[in-house]
Amino acid sequence: MKTKLGTIQTMALPKLDGTFRMRYATTAHAARAVSPVPNRGTDLSSLLPKSSSRRHAAVSSRKRLKIVIIGLSITSSWGNRHAATYRGLVRELTSRGHDVLFLERDAELFASNRDLPNPPYGRTELYTDFADLKDRFASEVQHADFVMVGSYVHDGISVGEWVCQIAQGVTAFYDIDTPITMAKLMRGDVDYLSADLIARYNLCLSFTGGPILDHIERHYHSPMARPLYCSVDAMLYYPEERELKWDLGYMGTYGDDRQPMLESLLLEPARQWSRGRFVVAGPQYPRSIRWPKNVKRFTHLSPAKHRAFYNSQKFTLNITRASMVATGFSPSVRLFEAAACATPIISDWWEGLDNFFEPGKEILVARSGEETLDYLRKIPEIERRRIGYRAREAVLARHTSRQRAQELEAYVFEVMKPTGVRTVMS
Repeated sequence: MKTKLGTIQTMALPKLDGTFRMRYATTAHAARAVSPVPNRGTDLSSLLPKSSSRRHAAVSSRKRLKIVIIGLSITSSWGNRHAATYRGLVRELTSRGHDVLFLERDAELFASNRDLPNPPYGRTELYTDFADLKDRFASEVQHADFVMVGSYVHDGISVGEWVCQIAQGVTAFYDIDTPITMAKLMRGDVDYLSADLIARYNLCLSFTGGPILDHIERHYHSPMARPLYCSVDAMLYYPEERELKWDLGYMGTYGDDRQPMLESLLLEPARQWSRGRFVVAGPQYPRSIRWPKNVKRFTHLSPAKHRAFYNSQKFTLNITRASMVATGFSPSVRLFEAAACATPIISDWWEGLDNFFEPGKEILVARSGEETLDYLRKIPEIERRRIGYRAREAVLARHTSRQRAQELEAYVFEVMKPTGVRTVMS
């Protein structure tokens, strides 16, 4: 991919043949009315479409499921985006009446950085290694209605083979890192999933949608590949009336592939507009980077501070990993979090973005620093707020943890129907 600053090196990804199909993508082209600013303490579920409550009533009348999730982490959000996803998903599945057990390896990195050591929903258990997992939780895995193994689980191939061998219910692999996983599979250096294992799972769920799902079914013979995109916890991310400290902000860990876009879309505009106020939050940035004087730096922001961070910006910047750009249909959780706060988003372009937000109405696309500066200096305040609230409405309607729990539930029942897999809980 070419930019004014040179070439961004992307991972080798599988070539996707066939017609470019959208059957797994979320459509969001229709114009939406602007939502009012909710008061603090407002029940955010009241802002969801009425049809959502009807769907909730319909699915909650089904039998409850006994669910086991083996994931990277739910107790620690340190250095990973898995915890936020699992927390929202487990909470919503539990609220829908399901019995959820989350199994997490007691890794040293997470043990010393646990921001939620005892999740107040479902049941969380730690295990020391694969042998301990098998010894203590074989019965739960064997008799569960649904067992899901996540990406980057330690000894993931062995865990997955064991699950597929003993589980009597539906089995699934949840890939929170699909483009990276596909590239690793091609190179043969992935240690949490194998090509053979993909075909053994009843269901492959992916943070990435679009044509790559067809590729997983056709090339790796997955019985069923479906999107389960990242989501936002609407109870944690919402608009607040705060002082707007910055004209444009960005939050993200340093990446060689993202830095040229950060340079083009934020740092160069900061140099050109000395009166502008900018902020970059995230770790691992090299000391060699020369930050303009009007760019504030935070090396780390805990999840508890994210909402305030978004609500303190006039606009926020979204920059997508090169592997995600190459694959397309890969929204980031930061994208949905900012939108839920009604903070207007300026984003780089990637295939499928317009299936989540309508460009020009719900999100702004910048391909150069000049376009970024035009947005910052020329958009009237009323339109700025409208863009933010249109994006918020799109997220609340389609991309909350509640919707993801409903989608996961529907997928599981879809697998159960033709195969006759049992549902034991009543």
